Amino acid sequence: MKDHEPTVRSRELGLAILRAAQARGLSGRELGRLLQWSDSKVSRLYSGKRGASPADVAAILAICGIKSPKRDELVKLAHRANERGWWQEYGDRLPPELTTLTNYEDAAITVVNYENVLVPGLLQTAEYTRAILQSIPTIPASELDERMGVRILRRQALDRQPPAAFRFFIDEMALTRKGPGREIMSEQVHHLLRLSVRSNIEIRIISDSAGIHAGHMPFKLMGFSELSPVVHIECPTSVLFLERKDTIAGYRRTVANLDNVALDEQRSRAWLADLAKQLGAREDHDEYASALEEDFPK
Repeated sequence: MKDHEPTVRSRELGLAILRAAQARGLSGRELGRLLQWSDSKVSRLYSGKRGASPADVAAILAICGIKSPKRDELVKLAHRANERGWWQEYGDRLPPELTTLTNYEDAAITVVNYENVLVPGLLQTAEYTRAILQSIPTIPASELDERMGVRILRRQALDRQPPAAFRFFIDEMALTRKGPGREIMSEQVHHLLRLSVRSNIEIRIISDSAGIHAGHMPFKLMGFSELSPVVHIECPTSVLFLERKDTIAGYRRTVANLDNVALDEQRSRAWLADLAKQLGAREDHDEYASALEEDFPK
């Protein structure tokens, strides 16, 4: 099996196996001897540069005395670590920072996203995304369709199994501004309503009445089963991935503040339903609004 560029999933698997071996008191050389593997193969597995079949992982976990449910979790991770992600089909056409972000989104078990100007990328409708991309002067018209396709494919993170837990904090202004146009915003808000009832998606609105709060710029805080959390920040000319413990702690305090000032899930749904009504009725609005009022009364 050839070495490959480590992905988040392969790194997670390697780290989990390393921790299991260390807990058993086994060095890499001792583990390799028991499996009749070379030292370099074990080392590359630990680093995520070499994949491991589910059978190999099961054998390692048996040696290390790891039982279910952790054993089942890591064998499933081995299956996923060998899957080819959709972004790999794009090769060098994807910017490195976007490939990194997509890898993280694909492996995260928790994602907290705060946005103060735009609808979060994973929640955008196709037409809203197109309007945003068309407004960016640095994007050539010839690249628009491909970039649209990438944005849409990234939304698969919401549907993968097992599901990640998503929390989205959105400032009121991101939804009430008229930039993309009334029709596009109507569809976008209705889309948020449809997503808000999914069990793994929490959408929280921060109303203007909340005043000044800790969310000064957009960010995404991603948590993993084995790796340390990562914060993603995107600026007009750069992208940052932050992993320092004190930095993560600071962003967790920010999330706690946003949790305090944002409307709760029920009131956020009611706020979105009111905005959807203001933006214009859709065929599914009356039926959907009635269901919301029954399940989530004001």
